[in-house]
Amino acid sequence: MSVRFDPKILRALVPALSFALLLAAIFIIQPRTMSYFGLNLMLNLALPIAFATIAQMFILTVNDLDLSIGGFVSMVACISATWLHDTPLLGIAALLGCIAAYAALGALIHLRNLPSIVVTLGMSFVWTGCAVLLLPSPGGAAPDWLAAIVKFRLPFVPLSILASILLGVIVHFALMRSAAGVVLRGAGGNPQAVERAGWSLLRAKVTMYALAGLFGVMSGMILVGTTTSADANIALRYTLLSIAGVILGGGEFTGGRVSPIGAVLGALTLALVGSLLSFLRIAPEWQIGAQGIILILVLALRSLVNRLEEHQA
Repeated sequence: MSVRFDPKILRALVPALSFALLLAAIFIIQPRTMSYFGLNLMLNLALPIAFATIAQMFILTVNDLDLSIGGFVSMVACISATWLHDTPLLGIAALLGCIAAYAALGALIHLRNLPSIVVTLGMSFVWTGCAVLLLPSPGGAAPDWLAAIVKFRLPFVPLSILASILLGVIVHFALMRSAAGVVLRGAGGNPQAVERAGWSLLRAKVTMYALAGLFGVMSGMILVGTTTSADANIALRYTLLSIAGVILGGGEFTGGRVSPIGAVLGALTLALVGSLLSFLRIAPEWQIGAQGIILILVLALRSLVNRLEEHQA
């Protein structure tokens, strides 16, 4: 009796396997990281990356691509380290305005049928410019309450790990298991069917962009709470990291095919890559290339699994 392994199961397990293998390699190379302090040190910046990755996932769900999320998170970080710290009411109003601006961006892209890549690329310069105006040089300070929340110590598991898990699970049930989530994903997977069913594609896209703005704001705030200061360029790399995290987690560029839990695991994996390369004593100027090689290997594995899935279909 032959047993056939379902490629869909392997496809779903790729993000978790990638994270587990990378973590095991780090433990073998540096056993002292197998502790509360070691995990917290390696993954203390994973939570803002995870939030930025989920923000990017919302945009990819409606078949768009956001090339401005890194600049946006940097601007939010600058707002959090200046206005939110010095004049909280002005800071809160500015952050709410950021979310509204993202929602308006989604409406503009849909109504004018503009390419999201071009629009968001242009907005990346706007966000970065605003960040520079707010904070011309690195500085500022995180609000005390924000730093206290981010640095809260749980007894057994670092906060960044538990919060990342909760983030993935909550978004999974909201987007993948709810009726509203089906409609929102359908706006990217089958927009004609959604429109025929009487649902507004404009409302769906505005909602997803607003959610992306909300999670981008949370990413920037958590980043400031972790680093206790800000910089206009502090999160520019989050743009590529967020895209890579979604794809590593099983998402696709088209069709509304995403995985919130996989995206969070992809973000955690990317956060671990830097630690692995440091433990391997790879020079900083070579680390970007090494990160690219690791990503290519994981994506090659995903491509192989996809071919197996298509072959058995």
